[in-house]
Parts: sequence; C-alpha cells; structure tokens
Amino acid sequence: MDTFLFSLGAAFWLGVTTSISPCPLAANIAAISYVGRRAGSVRSILSAGLLYTLGRMITYLIVGFVVTKSLLSIPHVSMFLQTNMNKILGPLLIVVALVLFGLVDFSTGGGGMSERIRKRVDKAGIWGALILGLIFALTFCPVSAALFFGSLIPIAVRHSSTVLVPSVYGIGTAIPVLVFAVVMAISVQAVGKVFTRLTAIELWIRRVMAVIFLGAGVYMTLVHTLKLF
Repeated sequence: MDTFLFSLGAAFWLGVTTSISPCPLAANIAAISYVGRRAGSVRSILSAGLLYTLGRMITYLIVGFVVTKSLLSIPHVSMFLQTNMNKILGPLLIVVALVLFGLVDFSTGGGGMSERIRKRVDKAGIWGALILGLIFALTFCPVSAALFFGSLIPIAVRHSSTVLVPSVYGIGTAIPVLVFAVVMAISVQAVGKVFTRLTAIELWIRRVMAVIFLGAGVYMTLVHTLKLF
C-alpha cells in the first residue's frame, strides 16, 4: 500500500513537471490566452482555464488507460512486463534522464493550432478551451513524451492501474494551468513574469529529476538487468 501511495505521488509530480516543461507550458499559456481574450470577464477566463484543464486530464486519462490496458490485456506481454519490469525500467530511466538532460532529442510532430482548429474553437466560445485541452495534450514534446511514456506508463503497468495513476498524473498537469488562469484573470501583465520564473524553476527541477532518474536507472540496470550485485 505504501509503495502504491508513493507511486501515486510520483505520478502527480510527473504531471506537474510535464505541465511546466517548455513546450507544454507555452501551449498552456497560448491556449488560455487565446480563449481568455475572447471571454472578456474574470469568471470566463477562470472557466476557460478549468475547461482547458479538464480537456487535458481527459486526454491523458484516455491515452494512459488505452496504453496500460493494452499492455496488460495481452497475456504474454502482461506476464513479461510483470516479471521483467525491473530489468526494463533501469535502461528506460537512463533514456528518460538523457532526454531530460537534453542529450537525446526526437521529433514528436508539431504542436501549433491549425486554422481548422482555430475556427472550431471560435465557434465553440468558452467551450473551445475544452477542445484545445483535448487536442494540445496529444502534442507530446520530447520531455513530456519521455515523462509520460517512459515514466508514468511503467508505473501504471507495475500496479495494473489503468485509471487511478493516469488520473493523478492528469491532476498534476492541471495545477500550473489553473495557476496561470488565475494570474491571467488578475493581471495579463503578470503572466510574463510568472512564465519567466517558472521556466527558470523548471530547468532546475528537470536537471534534478534527470540526476535522480539516471542514478536510479544505473542502479537498477546493474542490479536487475546485468545482475552484477
């Protein structure tokens, strides 16, 4: 039970870290700003932030559920993962650490807002924030993809948690988004300052997590994968 609670805490922290990573952070601000400027009132901006957050949470829950359920529903794959997760997790954490350090990069497809999406958002009004949340959560950047697929999914598979772990991760991604919605409702000018500070904080958080992941990955690789100790 204590291990599962620790894993839920890790899932929540991974969500927070994902949300303040450069690419998702910029997308979050752009989305809330786009809808918020058309909302016109403080209540509408906060509502847009909540709807956008809900959209991201739904997407992460669905993707996490589908991926985890698929891995666990195939008997041979499920048995292999359950018995060899420690062996796989070590090298996987090392790869995630390299991505967090910026030493490994890969393309995950762009994250801009197409004209078609823009028109649909405009027609939907305040509910357009929900649409943006659903769509933008799918535009994984290298860091967010590494954290989600390389760290969160193994946690979900390890505990056979198809709903709770992805949901807690989604809640974690919601916290910084809601903060920006509140800040924007109070003062648009303050958003730039918060963005700058969060970007600086995120850099150090990412480096610390990279060191932790690298250390854990090397240890698990030596002990479980290579069986040197």
